[in-house]
Amino acid sequence: METHRKESDSMGEVLIPAWAYWGAQTQRAVENFSVSPLRIPPAFIRALALVKKNAARTNASLKLIEPEIAEAIMTAAAEVYDGKWDDHFPIDVFQTGSGTSWNMNINELISNRANELLGQPLGTRHPVHPNDHVNRGQSSNDVIPTALHVANRLAIEILLDALATLERSFAAKGKEFDDVIKLGRTHLQDAVPMSLGQEFSGFKTQIKKAIGRVNATLPNLEELALGGTAVGTGINCDPSFAEKAIAGIADDTGLPFRPAENLFEAIATRDAQLELMGALNVLASGLMKIANDLRLLASGPRGSLGEIVLPSLQPGSSIMPGKVNPVIPEMVIQAAAHVNGKVVSVTIGAQNGPLELNMMHPIIAHETLSSIDLLAHTCRALATRCVDGITADEERCKHWIEWSLALVTPLAVRIGYDKASELAYTAYKQRRTIRDVVREAGILSGQELTDILDPAGMT
Repeated sequence: METHRKESDSMGEVLIPAWAYWGAQTQRAVENFSVSPLRIPPAFIRALALVKKNAARTNASLKLIEPEIAEAIMTAAAEVYDGKWDDHFPIDVFQTGSGTSWNMNINELISNRANELLGQPLGTRHPVHPNDHVNRGQSSNDVIPTALHVANRLAIEILLDALATLERSFAAKGKEFDDVIKLGRTHLQDAVPMSLGQEFSGFKTQIKKAIGRVNATLPNLEELALGGTAVGTGINCDPSFAEKAIAGIADDTGLPFRPAENLFEAIATRDAQLELMGALNVLASGLMKIANDLRLLASGPRGSLGEIVLPSLQPGSSIMPGKVNPVIPEMVIQAAAHVNGKVVSVTIGAQNGPLELNMMHPIIAHETLSSIDLLAHTCRALATRCVDGITADEERCKHWIEWSLALVTPLAVRIGYDKASELAYTAYKQRRTIRDVVREAGILSGQELTDILDPAGMT
């Protein structure tokens, strides 16, 4: 049995594995760009399949390709969308910046599979040709940006769902802890009392606003470059092709995709992806802040704050028996740092759009889609494996309030800032509570002392 078959292109013959559904241009890309283990994101494959399916349907309706050929292309594209041919996308993420190799990969795969469906062997390029039929009315320069927008937009739905789960988790804990009075802290120093519920309400609102920021990026992602072909002029493309094909993508996904306002901008710039990564950067940074706060609040549990108790998920030390670490918050912090780095990568990518074409599409695709996926899984894990199981140590919270010098704050209104500072300093030097020092000073009656130094009344 033959292990390879020969195919040829404008540069000559190429040996391709006999089982492979890709063709000569894909094989050349494999040989040229095998520099990393990173391959095309699955979400990007699905988006490419949607583009090719709707392009074939549109070309058939415009009588630009035969119905039988269009049907075979659409069937093959549907199989690609379902994940049947994921193993036949072998090209490295680090490749030619236009993403031409990925576009030709799917063109060749669909062509070969369509020909097989029509009774022809792999590699024949007849009756279905990868360029003349699968890529009809298209260029890599408009297909790749289109697929990128579609893939990003579809992936964001999963992230938004995970964020909604996390927001609900923080909201529930905010209500549960509403009556738990604890010490506030600024500069990592004692501050006035607050409720633990108020602290968690801040986390909840951070996530709510993150959802709003992500949603604000959607309209620009819903603009598609399809129809611009090479540089935005639409050369070799029927004038009605883009509107019909994009309407098909919108119908298939249930999302309001539309032709780009300006095809030159849509091909040459990746501002929409940079805007998206800006929102993800804020989210990642917010998650890092929240995760660090959870670690601090749970620190100890006896030698530090210990105001909340995180779920015990696994042993924390190979040498210290009984130690349990804040593993989920630490995971969140690392994931957030990883996304922060990806933001820099996409920022550099967006800057590299000389003249009519951005030339860093593949890395932008990888970084945006992997960021969305990582953040979605991270948010869901934080909600279900950590926040939902947090409990409050109310006794510990009361202990820190009673020992805090910040209890003197409302007293300053009654006796003046300087006198209150003097009492606070006395309590600090003598290692006594503010309540004891004020009582001893005889400044307030017993009831006044109780009312003014009531932590709950300070929240």
